[in-house]
Amino acid sequence: MKVSARNTFTGTVSSITKGAVNAEVTLTLKGGVSLTAIVTNGSVDNLELATGKEAQAIVKASSIIIGTNLHDVAVSARNVFCGTIVTIIEGPVNNEIDLEIGGGNVISAVITHNSSVRLGLKSGSHACALFKASSVILAVE
Repeated sequence: MKVSARNTFTGTVSSITKGAVNAEVTLTLKGGVSLTAIVTNGSVDNLELATGKEAQAIVKASSIIIGTNLHDVAVSARNVFCGTIVTIIEGPVNNEIDLEIGGGNVISAVITHNSSVRLGLKSGSHACALFKASSVILAVE
C-alpha cells in the first residue's frame, strides 16, 4: 500500500469500543506504543476489524501538533507521544520535524518555521507530538 501521508504505522488491534455511530479503535504498535483512532462503525465492519487483527494507522504530517514541556499538561487529544527529535528539515515557511517515540516508531510533523524557532526545537531535544483520534485513517491489507 502506497500513500502520500508521512505517517503510516502498522499495529495490532488491541481494543474496539463501539458507540451509537463511531467506534474507538486502539492499535498496539511496535514497542508497545498505543495509538487510538475514531472511525465509524461502518468502517469497523467494512475493514473487518477485530481484536488481534493487523491494521495500519495513517496520519497526515500537517495534522500533528508539536509541543514541549507537556508532561503535566492536560489536553483533549487522545494521542500524545513524547520522544526525541531525530531530524529537522528547515524551510523558510515550514519545517519538518521527525520525532522518535519508541519501538522504532517515528512521527513526522510539518509545522511553521516560526513555531519551530519559538519552541526552540533542535535535533536531539525532547518534544511531544499530539493528534486527535479522529485525524487517524485506518487501513487493512
